[in-house]
Order: sequence, then C-alpha cells, then structure tokens
Amino acid sequence: MRIAGIAAACAAAVLALLPAGATAATPNLARILFATKATAAPGGGRLLARLEPFAPLGRGEAQYAVTARRVVGGRLFVRVLLARRPNGSAGWVPGDDVALEHTSWRVGIDLRARRVTVVEGNRVVNVFPAVVGRDSSPTPRGQFAISELLPQRPATGFFGGWVFPLTAFSDTYTEFQGGPGRVAIHGRGGASLLDPLGTASSHGCIRIANTDANWLANHLEAGVPVTIR
Repeated sequence: MRIAGIAAACAAAVLALLPAGATAATPNLARILFATKATAAPGGGRLLARLEPFAPLGRGEAQYAVTARRVVGGRLFVRVLLARRPNGSAGWVPGDDVALEHTSWRVGIDLRARRVTVVEGNRVVNVFPAVVGRDSSPTPRGQFAISELLPQRPATGFFGGWVFPLTAFSDTYTEFQGGPGRVAIHGRGGASLLDPLGTASSHGCIRIANTDANWLANHLEAGVPVTIR
C-alpha cells in the first residue's frame, strides 16, 4: 500500500508537465533536428535561446521536455523547458525543427523524505535515498527535466560516475565554483562521501549512490521530467 501510494502521488505530480488534454502516450520529448530558436511566443516574440542539435555540455543529441503544443497559422509549435533562469523558463520552437518522441519515465524528488522515486508510466520502478540541499542552500522546488547525461572520468571524483544536469538553478547561488549555479543529480565520490545519504547537506544538488546513478544512466534519457517537491 505504501509503494502504491508513492506511485500515485509521484505520477500525478510529474504528469503535470504534459499539455492539457494529453494522454500518457502523447509525445513529450522534442529532439532538435536543426539549429532553431526558442521564443516567448509561438512563431515570434522575444528570443529566449538558440538550440542546436547537439547537447551543449556533452556530445549526444539535444533533447528537451515538451510542456505544450500549439498550432498557429497551420504550423505546429512546441513549448520546451529551457535550462535558463528563472526556473521554469520555457520557449516555443517550430515543430518542423524537432522530432517529437515519447518517454514514459518520470523522476520525483521528495526533499522532506530525501528520496528519489523513479516512475515508468504509473508504476514505481526504483526508490533510493539522496543528499539534498541544506537549509542555507536549498534544492529548488518545481517542474524540471534532465538536460543531459554526462559520464565522469575518473568516476572517483566528487561527482562520482555520472552527472545529470537539470533545467534547474539554485535560488541561493547565481555563481558557484565558476558555474552559473546549475542544479544536478549526480553520484558521489571523494569529499561528497562525507555527507551521508538521507541528509540535507549539499549546496543544492541531489547526490545519490553511484550504483543508483549508474542505474539512472541505463534507463533514462535527456528530457525526462523531474518533479522536485
């Protein structure tokens, strides 16, 4: 009953990323095929980002979570979550420039329980403990997505074997260790092992065991929705 309750609550929260009226099988990923622009309105408005076919931090294909679709002047536009401030930023890209795909995977992060729950469809597939942000640098809450899957070599450093940058940024740090205060899920190694799993000890990132990070890398992909609450 407890697992069933977790599944229902987590699935309900992450499915909020789908467009109104969408079903579980509605395409919710946009893979960038051609260099394109993300704008504040379908087909125009303020330029928010330039999107390339390749992931900006890695070497894989660029893929984004789709939160809405709209037809304007006979053309399809999709609204995608962007990795930029403020948190929750999204822009419209032409449907002609993307391949629309579907993932049934969702990730829920419960900051109070310090737990990561992975859902496929409406079924809980995995649950594991995490280190979350401390009171002075809390992990931001909201609807986000995995931007990329970045392997780390060697896998014994602070981030363990994998880093999964999110479309989330710290509300505390506008700059952190030379970066823009980006929040990520990542493994553990070196000094990060000093903070036990299940504690609120990080600068805002979500740290998980390396075995769990390996599991995520084998099952998830860029664009998978992530709900932090």
